[in-house]
Amino acid sequence: MLDTLIRGATVFDGLGGAPQRADVGVRGGHIAAIGRLSEAAARIVDADGLSLMPGIVDLHTHFDAQVTWDPTLSPSGALGVTTAVMGNCGFGLAPCPAPLRDTMLKNLSVVEGMNLDSLMRGVQWEFETFPEYMAQLRRIGPHLNVAVFAGHSVIRTAVMGEAASEQVEPSAAQLEAMREQVRVALRAGAIGFASSFSPNHSGYGGRPMPSTIATEHELRTLAAVLGEEERGVFMMATGSRATPDVMESIAADTSRPAFISTVLTMYNEAKPGLGLSYYERAAQALARGHELYILTSCQPLSFDFTLCDPYVLLSYPAFDRLKAASAEQFEAIYRDPAFRARFRSDLQTPKAGTLFLGNWRHIEVGETARPENRRFEGLTLAELASQRGQDPVDAWFDLALADGLQTHFIGKFFQNVDEGVAPLVRHPAGVITLSDAGAHLGYMCDAGFGLHFLAHWVRERGAFDWPSGIQRLTSEPADRFRIPERGRLQVGAPADMLLFDPGRVGVSAAFTQCDLPGGAPRKVREPLGVHGVWVNGTQVHDGRSHVALERGPGAVLDRFN
Repeated sequence: MLDTLIRGATVFDGLGGAPQRADVGVRGGHIAAIGRLSEAAARIVDADGLSLMPGIVDLHTHFDAQVTWDPTLSPSGALGVTTAVMGNCGFGLAPCPAPLRDTMLKNLSVVEGMNLDSLMRGVQWEFETFPEYMAQLRRIGPHLNVAVFAGHSVIRTAVMGEAASEQVEPSAAQLEAMREQVRVALRAGAIGFASSFSPNHSGYGGRPMPSTIATEHELRTLAAVLGEEERGVFMMATGSRATPDVMESIAADTSRPAFISTVLTMYNEAKPGLGLSYYERAAQALARGHELYILTSCQPLSFDFTLCDPYVLLSYPAFDRLKAASAEQFEAIYRDPAFRARFRSDLQTPKAGTLFLGNWRHIEVGETARPENRRFEGLTLAELASQRGQDPVDAWFDLALADGLQTHFIGKFFQNVDEGVAPLVRHPAGVITLSDAGAHLGYMCDAGFGLHFLAHWVRERGAFDWPSGIQRLTSEPADRFRIPERGRLQVGAPADMLLFDPGRVGVSAAFTQCDLPGGAPRKVREPLGVHGVWVNGTQVHDGRSHVALERGPGAVLDRFN
């Protein structure tokens, strides 16, 4: 007898094969049969008119803290993800000696945009070592399959304490202790080693995150453990220091796959050819037999902000007045014609590194505070200005003032022009992922990247047919990260499945939900056109809500190809 029978679905295998209309039988957490099935089942799901695909594999998440209080790993499970890799960029929780717990959480709160009070209230500390963290995950029973990186900043902090963010050169003993921690983590089932040289990665109080001050020699010495152990992948938030040449040489030295994550690989109107140049250099490395890939975002990198905290605009000189002002003075400044004139002038010559370059199509009106303003939600500032017959600067600030400065705006500053992004999402050196799920919760939620990809790049844009588009989200990322069996619907494979309506599948706009520990807010999204998500044969979401389970069915992945 089958545990579950999904009847009459259009089945995609996740490997790029042609779809087939078939029944899918599940038994013991695995796919038992695919075809015309007559065997009895404890539960039958009528999937007529729907499509069934493998669950989405998300290689870039930061659920390391959240999983200790929320085994559902929301909202990713609702958004079709069945496998999540944590600890990216070298930021996580393990190993962490007990006296350093506050230090670790304070750094994590800043670098990954997490509410510190929620972290302090929520994280369940039942571990100090990496093996103990993996054991805790197994006790928790996550709803999704999870894998964890050994993290450079975490290990540096565990070994060097507070000096990790100050002392560039570790002692020989400290460096050897770090190497041993990488080795311990790999042997305990870490998926690989992750680090960051990004100058944007700052910790608590403006201090640099530990790995960002490390030398290239230290990075190479730690990454070398991957080659010595003959296991694991190398992931790096590269910044400008860890160039593609450096990353390729580490891949060559270790004989392990290497993955670049940086905003420099994203389409940027100010430097339209820069991102693609990274992909081309990765492709050249692949041609030389060295596995080097780019972790690719398939959606605009979005920043949610209000004019109470206009952090995306602070590089403009006009906003210097706000830096020295109290919050009570903001409204008067925004009303001042001289301030608005200065901002218009600044927009003509934006500084290098500025996020908003003056393209009014790239900022949308998000959630508004007052009912009379809700009709503006979803409009770009260009559309708002046209509708109101105003200059965009005046339309923007007048709406915010009419909403008590509580209007949320969504800035889409990278990956924001389809014609520039299409070559990146189609590039063979790219791997579709980069959700940052679990992080930056106050101003973004990109956990639904896979549903967005299906809606936008497959159905609407036609950049992929359904079989190849689904492959880009499932077996391909699993294979690149050496995760066995996942991302495919085959007899004998784990039954990680997403049932959806191809005509409706997508993701909602982000909205605020106050459900973090202590009642802190976060941005979340809801699925569209999703009819069910299964992990190892157990349904975890029905398209509307999480399924109540005594224990999640997710596996703590610790063996990789």
